[in-house]
Amino acid sequence: MPDSGPLGPSLPEQQPTPPPLPAPDARTPVVPDLSVTPTALHFLAGLHPPVTVPAPPSAPTAAAVRNACDTAAAVPHAQDMPDAVPAGRDLQVMSAAAAAASAVRNMPDTAEADSAVRNMPDTAELDSALQRVLRGPTGPGTASLSVARRYKPTLPDPAPRAAPAQPAAAQAVPGLYYHPVPEPDPARVEEVSRRIKRWAEDEVQLYPEEWEGQFDGFSVGRYMVACHPDAPTVDHLMLATRLMVAENALDDCYCEDHGGSPVGLGGRLLLAHTALDPFHTTAEYMPAWQESLTSDAPRRAYDSAMGYFVDAATPSQADRYRHDMARLHMGYLAEAAWAQTGHVPEVWEYLAMRQFNNFRPCPTITDTVGGYELPADLHARPDMQRVIALAGNATTIVNDLYSYTKELNSPGRHLNLPVVIAEREQLCERDAYLKAIDVHNELQHAFEAAAAELAEACPLPPVLRFLKGVAAWVDGNHDWHRTNTYRYTLPDFW
Repeated sequence: MPDSGPLGPSLPEQQPTPPPLPAPDARTPVVPDLSVTPTALHFLAGLHPPVTVPAPPSAPTAAAVRNACDTAAAVPHAQDMPDAVPAGRDLQVMSAAAAAASAVRNMPDTAEADSAVRNMPDTAELDSALQRVLRGPTGPGTASLSVARRYKPTLPDPAPRAAPAQPAAAQAVPGLYYHPVPEPDPARVEEVSRRIKRWAEDEVQLYPEEWEGQFDGFSVGRYMVACHPDAPTVDHLMLATRLMVAENALDDCYCEDHGGSPVGLGGRLLLAHTALDPFHTTAEYMPAWQESLTSDAPRRAYDSAMGYFVDAATPSQADRYRHDMARLHMGYLAEAAWAQTGHVPEVWEYLAMRQFNNFRPCPTITDTVGGYELPADLHARPDMQRVIALAGNATTIVNDLYSYTKELNSPGRHLNLPVVIAEREQLCERDAYLKAIDVHNELQHAFEAAAAELAEACPLPPVLRFLKGVAAWVDGNHDWHRTNTYRYTLPDFW
């Protein structure tokens, strides 16, 4: 995954504390089949809320800072559904509409844009399409579409309140186009943080005692709650959280700072991948493979996390995830090969590598975490594949920008977009970094335009909900990078 290396120092305000409501790590069923179909063209409940964050300093070039957008849709606080729901694995296309309806709320169509939102294209057609995509049902009778409101939540639902302002140090990259998000639900953050630490320590023995602070500092509970606001239960959030931790453990231990090396990486990755994509062989050799799954922390984590995921997902969702992890591992191998030969790729070659070595496996499971299914034929559409690829590419450049200083201060040479641009296009560090911001902004705009076009072309409820989920993941991923100031610091280019 992007930004491999130590998980970072501990963030005091995000330390997991035992919640008053302990819950077992039961393997998670999908949401039951219900039959409510929202009107497609009025689907996506306001995606980008008017959250107040500190205004960043102005970037020095017109290319990096443009006009703020005129409007942004509002999004409500996600509501919890019960942690125990009836089992049911075979979801149909229209049953996804019911799960989709749980994300729909009665919110105003527009709100004042936050001052941190940058660089919306000045294109009336795109704006109109996006507003249709980012708007949910309003008016009399729409409250009944909310599945979540039919159940008593399992976690405390705090009284409505304005999202607290972030610390001044939690600064966004100046000139970066992004959408702020509300502060993640603290009750869910605490519970996810507690469960994931228990899983890491007790189920898979993921790290030695001296790495505990780094594990806590990764703040994965806050990360996943921000990225999956429509997850119906904490059990669903845990599906994504275990996989995220397992992926980062493999990256650290196989590729980077906790004993990783590009030498022999292919063999290690292939054997670890069999924990996700099971090995089928003769009876004589099967026991040796099964024993190998417990031989190191990454394989133990992969095997356990995938077991939980397979129990909750449909077969097509599980196979989709395996495919995306194979893409990720291929990207690891390309970067390792360049490291062994000392090759600095062309900018386009680096971006091609990052389309594989990126966050794609995380947003692509947003439907499983949401408790519904985007059917395989809809996921395979070329226009859907373009949306997913652009989302992964944009979020990965966010990682390059926020981890830039951290990587420069780490041993060895780390390839990231500003470094590659500086060398290949003969720019100073500052100008290369500013150009990388522009690359991100173009990718982010392309993602939003592609999502809007797909919503117009295929306005089915599971498609619309999936697009909203991917966009929410993109926004939550940026927020985690921005606020994790003990892990990331910005370069002094302003």
